[in-house]
This record gives sequence, structure tokens and C-alpha cells, in this order.
Amino acid sequence: MLLQKQIKYLNRFREIAVLFSKSGLGFIIEESGLDRILSLPRRLITKTQVSEEKTLAERIRIFLEEAGPTFIKLGQIASTRGDIIPESIIKELEQLQNHVPPFETETAKKLIEESLDIKIDDVFSIFEDKPIGSASIGQVHRAVLKDGRVVAVKVQRPNIERQVRADLEILRTIAQTAENHFSWAEQYQVTSIVDELSSAMIDEMDYLIEARHMERFRKAFKDDPTTVFPECIFELTNKTVLTMEYLEGVSIRDTDALEEMNINREHLAEALSKTVFKQIFDHGFFHADIHPGNIIVLKDGRLGFIDFGMVGTLTSDLRYNFGNILIGMMQRESTKVVRAIIRMGVVPDNVDVNDLYREAEILQDKYYDIPLSQLDFSDAVEDLFTITNHYHIRLPKDFTLLGKTLITLEGNIELLSKSFSILDIAEPFGKKLVLERLNPKRFARSKIIDWIEIQEDAANAAQNLHQFTKGLKNKELPIRLTIDGRKEIGKHADKIINRLSFSLVLLSLSILMVGLIIGASILGQGSILFRFPIIEIGSILAVLMFLWLIYSIIKTGRL
Repeated sequence: MLLQKQIKYLNRFREIAVLFSKSGLGFIIEESGLDRILSLPRRLITKTQVSEEKTLAERIRIFLEEAGPTFIKLGQIASTRGDIIPESIIKELEQLQNHVPPFETETAKKLIEESLDIKIDDVFSIFEDKPIGSASIGQVHRAVLKDGRVVAVKVQRPNIERQVRADLEILRTIAQTAENHFSWAEQYQVTSIVDELSSAMIDEMDYLIEARHMERFRKAFKDDPTTVFPECIFELTNKTVLTMEYLEGVSIRDTDALEEMNINREHLAEALSKTVFKQIFDHGFFHADIHPGNIIVLKDGRLGFIDFGMVGTLTSDLRYNFGNILIGMMQRESTKVVRAIIRMGVVPDNVDVNDLYREAEILQDKYYDIPLSQLDFSDAVEDLFTITNHYHIRLPKDFTLLGKTLITLEGNIELLSKSFSILDIAEPFGKKLVLERLNPKRFARSKIIDWIEIQEDAANAAQNLHQFTKGLKNKELPIRLTIDGRKEIGKHADKIINRLSFSLVLLSLSILMVGLIIGASILGQGSILFRFPIIEIGSILAVLMFLWLIYSIIKTGRL
């Protein structure tokens, strides 16, 4: 496989390998044997042009900058993954600048015409030659449609997808080779990290995905008087071209312009915070790239959001756990924070949970005497990621995006107001979310769903057991095993099955009783149905069935 990739991308492979060396990372190429596979002269690998005083994190940043647009973009995406990448490297990745010169306007026009099967002059009355923005993936031109609407047209660079896919494939090969030769690479699962970041980057290159994100935000906030999201012109949008409503305004970092516009920056900070927390808690769908360049202030004082290539999606469980983390941080309850982390993350088997609690208590002591209004939220999130990174806990990607988004939000708020605290806005949202989980109607509905799922699982188990016994009877089982100590294994299996049955009965009993009681409470009626005390009778029957099962299990002697 490596030989095939070597032949397919030989020149680019060699170029990247040499850049590893120039940036001070040549040991990865040399000690993994890639220099021999690629037939690279030793002088190219051992020649180092970076000062030995540079840290590993600095060398990684230098390599990414030298390797070109694909790697710069990948590094920017990686800077959002503080849970799996050490903080020292994150700090360097955050310095990556995506200063890529624009390509020729005539090339851009040709790409747009070929991609959309149109003529520029037939669709646009004005198409400005000078791009208003240029990045590694594409560039943006301001234009005016024939009907007078002012739009922004984003077009991808020529052959960029092929180049990006080639670079990602090469990087994955290097990651696999590193895992085979270095314990640190295997410990950090660098191939898995590369795969995850590559997937995010490929998604960003599909402008149809970005268009759907934009439309989802626009519909969710169409009645919000403080914000505006641009409308996508879908008839002029596809995978490589995105046409959207052009928003005229100034960046939130331009404080002088805001003063001239007589904009109340305190109100702006509140509107920005509420908008982001509404996205997180109410919609479970948030803009994950809210740096100052992507948020503008319109003349009427509304906040405009642009560039929807990177978004995060939160399940109800993730939102609930995040709410618990927020409340735990605000109430200085470290156990609540750790429990939420454990519920969300994949904690390695070798991690002592008591160590996690001790780390959280140390974190709690650090912020104990600090008033809530003075708490540096970004430091708290980074400390949280330091703990998960130290114990190699893999948090959900969208949660780490959320953490990075909140850090960026706090930086934006500081530009607008030094005294404003985003935690004051976040706390009511977090409490509301936790209280919603305790709502009796929602609780009852959840338990009914659980009961239905248990019934379906039981039916599937019965069907599988029927198929198994049928195959056993007809001597048509597809597998045959010879295992030493099978009697002991059989006894152990019986114990597991009986204990599982015991747990299911307990769960079923609790769900049945809770559902009936809550249902009667919600309806405002007693427990009498057709002159029968249904809850009492049901309880007696359930208890009798429970006792019969316990007796049967005890009788076998395999509880």
C-alpha cells in the first residue's frame, strides 16, 4: 500500500519529507525508515535549518506553514481539539495565518461558469474583479445580480480538492508509519486524529454543506431582532461555488467604527452571548468559527454572522452534560464536572477515576476565591482540556468544538466590554436545560420510550433464541467450537444471563410503576380504572412475578 502511494505521489511525498527535516522533524522520517522507502539522500534528511532551541510545538507550526494551504487549514482545524492535542501545540497552531494570495479573477469566472453552467454577464450586472477575501480553499467576490441583490460569491481554487486529498493521504501514511515506530504516536493515536481532522476538512470543502448550515441558522433566528444570517442563493450554489446574500458592516474588532456608529458595545456583548448560547442550548447547533472576522455589525446595530464551514452539533445528552459542567464550575462542585466528563468521554481502562476527582478538586481550589464575574472562562476550559488530554480521554468532537467556541466568544466579548461576564448569561441557560430533564411529562415520555425499546429488544432476543434452537435441532449451526473448561464457562454464562434478567425485571418494574404514577398525576386522576385499583393490582402482580423469578434463579444455584 505504501509503495502504491509512493509511486502515485512520489514528488509531493519527497517534498513533504524534506519539509519535515527543514522544520526540525527529520527524526520522524529517518527513524521510521521513510527516507529509505522514498530513496531520499541522507543529506536532505539530516540537514536542519531550524534552530535547535525551537520547541517541538514550534517545529510543527513551521512545518505546517511551509507545507502549504492544506496543512495550514488542517492545523487551524486541529487547534480546536484541545482534548487530544497538548496545550503547547494548540498555542502554536492558533498562530497559523491563512494568508494565501488570490488566484486570477478570469480563472475564478471561468470556474464559476463551468461549475454552474452559466455566463457571468447573463446572471450578474456587476462582478467585482478584486476579491474581498482569499483563503487556502477558495476566494470571495462581491457581485450584483440582475435583480439588484448584492451577493458574495465564493469559489474554490482550481484542482484544490485533488491536491488536498493527495496531501491528506500522504499525511495519513506518515501517521501510520509513526505509530508503528514511536510509542508516543501510538499513545496519542495520531492516525485516528489525522482521520478525524481530514474528515472535517473534506466537509469544509463541500459548499453545499455550508449552504445547508447557513439556511438552518437563518430559519432558527428569523424572528430574532438582534442578529441576521445571510440567505443562500441555492440556484447559484453547488459543491464548489457558494452564492449568498452580502452583509454590509464592520468587524466587531473595529471599536473605533463602532463608536462612530454610536453602537452600545455592552448591548452588543449581551446580544452576541445570548445568540451563541441560544444556538448551543436551544437549538443544539452552533457556529464553531466565531473569530472577529466572521462577525460583523450592521448599520442598524444587528450582528451578522458569516462563513459557516465549521459548525458543531450537540445531542440532548451532550447539552445536558455541558449544562452540568457549567453549573458545577459556577457552584465550585468538582464532582459534578468529573461525572459529566466521564459520561461524555471514552475513559481508558487504565485511568483511576479517583485521580480524576483529585485533579478536579485541585482545579476547584484554583478558582475558589475568585468572584464569578472575574472568572476567566477560557482558562477554566483550557484547564478542563488539560485534564482530559493528560488522561487521554477522548471527548466527542463537537464538545471540544464547543469549548473552543466559548473561548473565542470570551475573547470577542473582551473586545466589546471588559466588565461583561459570559457566565452571567450562560447560567440561566444551563439551569433551564437541567430542569427540563426533570420535567415530569418529559420524564414519563422518556420512560415509555425506554419500555418500548426493552420490549423490542426482548422480542428480538426471543427470535434469535428461536433461530438458534431451530438450528441446534436441525444440526445446522454454522460454527463449531472446542473450548476447555466449557462447563465453567456455561455456569458463568448462566450467571450473567440470570443477573441480566434480574436487572431487566427491576428496570421494568420501576418503569411500569413510575409511568403509572406519573401518568395518573399528570391526568389529575386517581389510580382507579373501571372500579379497579389498577396501580395496586399491577404492583402485586409485578412483585409476584419478581419473586417467582428470584426463586427460580436461586433454585438453580447460579445467582
